[in-house]
Amino acid sequence: MGKSRKKAVKKKKKNSYSAMLCIAGIALALMITLMFQSHQLENKLASYEARAAELTESIEEEEARTEEISELKEYMTTEEYAEEVAREKLGLVKENEIVFEEE
Repeated sequence: MGKSRKKAVKKKKKNSYSAMLCIAGIALALMITLMFQSHQLENKLASYEARAAELTESIEEEEARTEEISELKEYMTTEEYAEEVAREKLGLVKENEIVFEEE
């Protein structure tokens, strides 16, 4: 009975080591998977941040363009603009102006 008991204890220890090794392997596999996914998420985050910066810059450019258009719209309602167009496109002059033409 002594030998069989020793065999049982050895077998139990061997099974115990096998189980611990199996658990360690599973834990290692999970850790590697999590590290890989973490790396992928960091890459996605970096690309999203770059895209957000691009969009912010685009928004600022469009706001500046909108401001420019608004100022131009205001200028086009003034008499100064009407006179400028009349001079350039229609060739009109004021009554008291003298026009010199090049030959």
